[in-house]
Amino acid sequence: MAAVAAGVALVASGCATDVSTGFLPSDAGVTNRTGELIALWNGSWIAALAVGVLVWGLLLWAIVAYRKRKDDNQLPVQLQYHVPLELMYTVIPIVMVGVLFVFSQRTVGNVLDVSEEPDLTIEVYGKQWSWDFNYLDYDVYYSGERVALTGEEGVAEQLPTLYLPVDQNIQFEVKSRDVQHAFWIPAFLYKSDMIPGRTNTFQVTPTREGVYMGKCAEMCGEFHSEMLFRVEVVSEAEFEDEMAALRDAGNVGRLGDELNRYGQPTEGAEG
Repeated sequence: MAAVAAGVALVASGCATDVSTGFLPSDAGVTNRTGELIALWNGSWIAALAVGVLVWGLLLWAIVAYRKRKDDNQLPVQLQYHVPLELMYTVIPIVMVGVLFVFSQRTVGNVLDVSEEPDLTIEVYGKQWSWDFNYLDYDVYYSGERVALTGEEGVAEQLPTLYLPVDQNIQFEVKSRDVQHAFWIPAFLYKSDMIPGRTNTFQVTPTREGVYMGKCAEMCGEFHSEMLFRVEVVSEAEFEDEMAALRDAGNVGRLGDELNRYGQPTEGAEG
């Protein structure tokens, strides 16, 4: 009986956590932006549920209160116009959409803001079906290769790994070498398209050390599902060690546009 109670408590606590984050694959402490994104998501759902409850409640009330009674053969009062009611159901939705727009625009503006001076700039190239990471401030790079997902133990550790220092503002410049891809770290609650010939830029500050998964979120060919990578958010000392390891391995310099499939140059960074 105690085991059952413990199991129920565990499930309940897990559900409570999922509800508090809106069932998103993250929580408020992963980056400097996840908290406000979760708040916007949850607030939008709460508003939508409140409107739904009100509308369905009024609808059910009208069905019951104004149903046809037995032996009642008279038509109800016919109204051609009801100006106050018409104004109400016109103005209220406009106000609701306006409030949602203001909160959404504020959050999106914060997420897309790249005006702050970054502590670190990482150039990311998506390619069929792996990733290249250029750590521009350290003049080192990592070139990934596709890892076949065989289901065998240890395969995940062979995926390309992106190292990020905790509590530092990181600017990502994401590009594509061939077809359209999308750079997505679900736990960061942000995805950026990778379009051939174009650079998309965003900034984020990881605030919790740990290992996260990243993936391509744009259908890009036969092995799209295997275009995965690992993200390790580590201390500054560990990050310096990883940069030194890349340098010792001979990965010095930058893997640029010359490796693109058609050699196309990439346009300047855009937020």
